[in-house]
Amino acid sequence: MEKKLKVGVLGATGMVGQRFISLLENHPWYEVVTVAASPRSAGKTYEEAVGDRWKMTTPMPEAVKKLTVMNVNEVEKVAASVDFVFSAVDMTKEEIKAIEEAYAKMETPVVSNNSAHRWTPDVPMVVPEINPEHFEVIKDQRKRLGTERGFIAVKPNCSIQSYAPVLTAWKEFEPYEVVATTYQAISGAGKTFKDWPEMEGNIIPYIGGEEEKSEQEPLRLWGKVENGEIVKANEPVITCQCIRVPVLNGHTAAVFVKFRKKPTKEELIERLVSFKGLPQELELPSAPKQFIQYLNEDNRPQVTMDVDFEHGMGVSIGRLREDTVYDYKFVGLSHNTVRGAAGGAVLCAELLTAQGYIQAKS
Repeated sequence: MEKKLKVGVLGATGMVGQRFISLLENHPWYEVVTVAASPRSAGKTYEEAVGDRWKMTTPMPEAVKKLTVMNVNEVEKVAASVDFVFSAVDMTKEEIKAIEEAYAKMETPVVSNNSAHRWTPDVPMVVPEINPEHFEVIKDQRKRLGTERGFIAVKPNCSIQSYAPVLTAWKEFEPYEVVATTYQAISGAGKTFKDWPEMEGNIIPYIGGEEEKSEQEPLRLWGKVENGEIVKANEPVITCQCIRVPVLNGHTAAVFVKFRKKPTKEELIERLVSFKGLPQELELPSAPKQFIQYLNEDNRPQVTMDVDFEHGMGVSIGRLREDTVYDYKFVGLSHNTVRGAAGGAVLCAELLTAQGYIQAKS
């Protein structure tokens, strides 16, 4: 890429917005030129607007500190300054739908971390290693929006990253029934222990909306494009429980699977470690070289040891063994704000750029 694309981050002051900012520091293709947030942050420098709420473990990048925060609602003004935007806005579902569509209609591609458009029939919801072909629906979406270059693409929920790639790698064995329990980090709620002291030493067995997403969104990833829309798959049937646990980063999943064609344990492990997708073939900047690692030790994966595998873009699997009720069970771990949120969206943008969907405006 001769010249870096100009990027805006919508909702730049929140936790996922901050993760976008930190991941895009020194990115070979993209430069953050615009940060936008709510009217109460607008007009301040990014450093002032965030204040003592910087939640990343790495320092705030120097390049963004003095950027003046724009009002995210001034769509025309923000869109004029960038080639495309990442969206991590904190609004109601209807407001998010409307504002992301408004940016797309301003001929500004939107790569979103939000859930609002995940079930819009012509909006691709993509994990680049799993279903890159869903980007095909962008041409139909553009027809509906009346745009030439503007569109919306989204990434799925953070909770499914530790098991959906695994089930994809095992597709040939026809998994048809799955039970998953996820143990989800507090950063998934945009919090640290400083913000949420009552989570220390505590577990909360409820995360609003999360179980439905965990059961349904993988089926959309495995769906087909038909007549300009994504039609979700029927199988495997997934039932899920989602539990908030006192961990800062990293969603762990305990998963049980039934197969129509029962494989050996060796076959399952081989499919995991050899599983690759377009990001690996194209050597995209944020793509993990090894997407899924298998750990043989009985006490892995562990958050403290494994959450940053491949800079948080890889998935760690362990404890794969035969089960007495299901065929197999395993434990998965993924980084919820890197692969599960901002990093997954950056990888989507890289693939969209490589495929020509995102280009410089002039």
